[in-house]
Amino acid sequence: MSGLVARGLTIVHPDFSATYDLSVARGAFCALIGPSGGGKTTLLNAIAGFETPARGELSFDGVDLTRLEPAQRPVTILFQEHNLFGHLDVARNVAIGLRPDLKLDEDQRARVTQALARVGLSGKERRRPDELSGGERQRVGLARALARDRPLLLLDEPFGALDPGLRRDMIALVDALRRERGATVLLSLHTPQDMLGHADLAAFVAEGRVILTAAPQAALAGDLDPRLAAYLGRDRR
Repeated sequence: MSGLVARGLTIVHPDFSATYDLSVARGAFCALIGPSGGGKTTLLNAIAGFETPARGELSFDGVDLTRLEPAQRPVTILFQEHNLFGHLDVARNVAIGLRPDLKLDEDQRARVTQALARVGLSGKERRRPDELSGGERQRVGLARALARDRPLLLLDEPFGALDPGLRRDMIALVDALRRERGATVLLSLHTPQDMLGHADLAAFVAEGRVILTAAPQAALAGDLDPRLAAYLGRDRR
């Protein structure tokens, strides 16, 4: 199958275990919703290669990802924390995602400039992270992810520091870019309603597994599973 496939992908920690089954078509936008501690971040880390599965399958476009080191995977991940380097300016914080030695060629420099423009940070290339607002720092992290231009983009609740309007703008930007580039997107978010109009698929993750997948509107109705209803605050009685 083209796209991302996890089958029986099992992560075991001393105090937590998770087993995931999920299929996301190539070029689709999948929103991961569910309670904190339910396993969304663990799933994204496993796809990125930061968790070692005890067993199970994980592939993207037919390639076995479990055999690849994190740097070899066709993945960019943006965490809840922006992970910026305080001693580097904005442009270099984006550039380091392309070349850790910062020796960029002309095309790579253009990609940095374009990525910053897309997230509304043109003119702030020489500022340091401590000169930016929390929302601006998150947008630098997104610009780094965009500049890398990998076919699989994972976002772990990256827009929590943004006000609702800007948060929706950033999700719309992610959606526009994945359509332009044919990227596959998995976005974990605390605000399920923000996926409407953008996500093709909603995956409800709780208790260390994907409880269900559904169209976003159907998922938000809350009547597919009592655990989803409880998460959404719906009274199913």
